[in-house]
Amino acid sequence: MDTDQIIPARFMSRSRSEGYGDQCFHDLRFDEGGAPTRDFPLNDLESPPGILVTAENFGCGSSREAAVYALMDYGVQAIVAPSFADIFHSNAGKNGLLTIKQPSERIDELISLLTEKPGTKGEVDLPAQHWRIGHLYGSFEIDPRLKYRLERGLDELSATMEHEDRIAAFEKTHLSTGTWRIPAAG
Repeated sequence: MDTDQIIPARFMSRSRSEGYGDQCFHDLRFDEGGAPTRDFPLNDLESPPGILVTAENFGCGSSREAAVYALMDYGVQAIVAPSFADIFHSNAGKNGLLTIKQPSERIDELISLLTEKPGTKGEVDLPAQHWRIGHLYGSFEIDPRLKYRLERGLDELSATMEHEDRIAAFEKTHLSTGTWRIPAAG
């Protein structure tokens, strides 16, 4: 699934504050007349999906943070897939969307379960690094720094600012402790 399927380019002029949820998967969710399509599985949900299970290389295509915004605004909190496009994976983590890599065989089992029983409930336990969907479950790896930020709802800047006192102390002393000199302006 590429980023243009997640959020078509024609919707990219909207500001972030206006939200992108109603445009997420737009061309897959709606026909040309704007009516919901019958065969798109997310159209049958009673509430936002929370966890999205998908095929490999999710988020390939052009680099669009708006694709992550659209998913999050649509209610997706975690995506389970065998692989993610590198830029999408990075954008997801930076914006608070959890990506969980699982073996293709496990994804096939999950898709079979969800096809057989649409709306099956699931949950992700980030601290324990486990997930469960229906009777299926698994564990996942995550970068410790990303896990820390996601658990606390921090972006990279706010996580850095947790060290503001140490940064200020360093700034006060780092120029005077080096063996190098700053040339005079002139």
